[in-house]
Amino acid sequence: MDALVIGGGPAGLMAAETLAQAGRHVTLCEAKPSVGRKFLMAGKSGLNITKAEDETRFLAAYGDGWLAPAIAAFGPTEVQDWCRGLGQEIFTGSSGRVFPVSMKGSPLLRAWLARLGAAGVGMRVRWRWTGFHGEGFRFETPAGEQVLEPAVTVLALGGASWARLGSDGAWVPWLAARGVQIAPFRPANMGFGVAWSAHMARHFGQPVKGAALIAGPQRERGEFVISARGIEGGGVYAVSRALREGAPLHLDLMPDLAAETLGQRLAQMRAGESLANRLRKLGLSATAQALVMEFGRPLDPVTAIKSLPVPLTGPRPIDEAISVAGGITRAALTEGLELRAIPRVFVCGEMLDWEAPTGGYLLTACLATGRHAGLAAAAR
Repeated sequence: MDALVIGGGPAGLMAAETLAQAGRHVTLCEAKPSVGRKFLMAGKSGLNITKAEDETRFLAAYGDGWLAPAIAAFGPTEVQDWCRGLGQEIFTGSSGRVFPVSMKGSPLLRAWLARLGAAGVGMRVRWRWTGFHGEGFRFETPAGEQVLEPAVTVLALGGASWARLGSDGAWVPWLAARGVQIAPFRPANMGFGVAWSAHMARHFGQPVKGAALIAGPQRERGEFVISARGIEGGGVYAVSRALREGAPLHLDLMPDLAAETLGQRLAQMRAGESLANRLRKLGLSATAQALVMEFGRPLDPVTAIKSLPVPLTGPRPIDEAISVAGGITRAALTEGLELRAIPRVFVCGEMLDWEAPTGGYLLTACLATGRHAGLAAAAR
């Protein structure tokens, strides 16, 4: 066997395709009954495949930038071309986010699997990697235990979020036992708990639109949703890293209105009018009004609207997170994403220690690092 890829998410599928394009005989093993399960789940509300913006700004979303070589070689332009090459038309929304016209992941995945099959990539599903057997890889399969000894291997096993879809972090002790440095996993792009009063129950499931979320020095416009467990949604995910690291959360519920102008409007209202009536006259949604009444009554009205503190009880559990921070460290890898401690074994995707917001950055990095590892493994 030339090349083995373990893991059938977008990173693993891209590594397999890259190896096959280089003329290698590739076998891909996936623990679940089918590949691309998290990819399909991500597309249920619209598959945001990448984001159309200049390279400098795009790379800045990944923090310290150690993935820059891989992403620069397969960034937003290349991802869009790749989609078109699979017969999937795409469009760019007003925020720069790029989606297939179909909005779903299933047509793209079907076309991709057909192309992989035509390239000779062998797929083995319900093959769960259970650790090493000497220099080989041991699998639990429908036919019993199997051991494979490929020339090169690419691991694309995901992080530790959404275990039911395959990303369970079970691989961590096996690699750690062989000297691979792994930073502890932490939730990323996740919701946060809030201890609501009973008065908020009628607003559960309701969105708050057009707000700005402030976490320390970071300020992001976005939508979020009130739930029985707390707050979640794109606006929260954009500041989740800062919140996880201890920054307090404040909301600007009227970000397009200067504090001075807001103060003037409030001053023109009838003296003695209740706060609830004032909020309604300002045009705040019922849910935004409820947030001010929940946390803002000790404050003056301008502060309550422009810098509303929301006390958080902490991040939601890692298995509810969209992605994770932590994973195999940069120091444990060569430039080609080969494990220094285990030669001829390459890694990609969410196994690596990187973090990025939602909005197309996650999928692009998974595809880019899968390609980067596949190229290096093919050359090896």
